Amino acid sequence: MLQPSCSETFMTTTIASRQFPRFRKAALCFLAPLFLIVGSYALYLKATNNFHTVVAGEVYRSSQPSPQAIADFAQRYGIKTIINLRGPTNSSAWHGEVEQAKTLGIEHIDFPMSAYKELSPERAEELIQVMKDAPKPLLIHCLSGSDRTGLASALYLAAISKTNENVAEEQMSIIYGHIALPISRAFAMDRTFEKLEPLLGFRES
Repeated sequence: MLQPSCSETFMTTTIASRQFPRFRKAALCFLAPLFLIVGSYALYLKATNNFHTVVAGEVYRSSQPSPQAIADFAQRYGIKTIINLRGPTNSSAWHGEVEQAKTLGIEHIDFPMSAYKELSPERAEELIQVMKDAPKPLLIHCLSGSDRTGLASALYLAAISKTNENVAEEQMSIIYGHIALPISRAFAMDRTFEKLEPLLGFRES
């Protein structure tokens, strides 16, 4: 078997080194707009409190709301209950939320859960019951309004509104900032929903 000469090796290396900057430039041209779009959308979600309607007149979702945001939501949508999936914390955000809810006569419920750990079937059933019994309209939120809030909203649609599986699972999507990929730690929310499908009356996929 003939070995390439030193000159052939040098030429191959030179061509490859010339092509690499072209590849890097092409990759940069592709990734730069992508990062710009993702970054812009993240800023949009933050600016709008990641607020969305789950069931009109009944259930809404958001990121951590400020006292002013709570007042705005209450005025516009008649919020009667806030379900805080972050749980009680010794933070200004939590204290401000509790005080504003009390001032406005809104029932405040803390239901602590993690975005990075699967919710047990028992805790899922408890959350479903809490959402079912809570005075409506209700506002569900966590920190970013993407992961835990997505799972809770999906459970509401599946177990209480009795929508189909696809409609429920859409609550856990990039539209709300949720990365539904196994590489994401928050994929625990997707795994939770999949394991709960028999309980929800869905055929396991």
